[in-house]
Amino acid sequence: MRIRRTRSLLAVTALTALALTACENGTGTRDEGASALPGTPSASAPASAAPTDGSTTTPAKDENGDGDGNKDGTKDNAKGGSKTPAPATRVLCNGSTTKVTAQPVPRPLNHMLLTVTNTGSKTCDLTYYPVLRFDEMQWVPRAAEETHPQAVVSLAPGESGYAGVLLSAADGSGDGGTTAKKLTVAFQGMTPNSDGGASATPALPAAGVYYDSSLTVTYWQQDREDALSW
Repeated sequence: MRIRRTRSLLAVTALTALALTACENGTGTRDEGASALPGTPSASAPASAAPTDGSTTTPAKDENGDGDGNKDGTKDNAKGGSKTPAPATRVLCNGSTTKVTAQPVPRPLNHMLLTVTNTGSKTCDLTYYPVLRFDEMQWVPRAAEETHPQAVVSLAPGESGYAGVLLSAADGSGDGGTTAKKLTVAFQGMTPNSDGGASATPALPAAGVYYDSSLTVTYWQQDREDALSW
């Protein structure tokens, strides 16, 4: 009887110790690891560090396509961010960008051909018609409206444009005939009778050219034949 009672007492003591141990951590087992501090991320949370596969982050592509340009053809000033216009690709044809020649022709009678060749590096536009002045004449020759082209004559570098000049009436009906030794060719801008830039002074034949009140000029033409068919 004493042995059985002793064994029962030992069993009760063991159960009591186990229950006390479970109450210490509230789970029945003791937490052997360190507790995480309040407000600190869990060790198992994913890190936001840089990629570990050797790749690099690519910056967003410039929608404008050129890195520092803008869709409207302008570029941002590096200092102030202001826009500056892109270089123009077309200019006006005038005495500074072309070579001009004036040559009397046998046909049609009493006509002269003006030839303008683009000597610049950009395409230039020949607008309206040449404004002629022989010597010190005080009047402007009229333009033949029937020769107005459908589009502005444009000359790529090295190309030529033309205008025909009626110097005098073939039947002698013109007034105030005289012989000129000097010719000045003025160019027009983008609006009629506006300044188109530097004028030209092509050489005339040594004997000069005879003109009278019939003096008339065509609009600029793309083809030589069109300038002389009038």
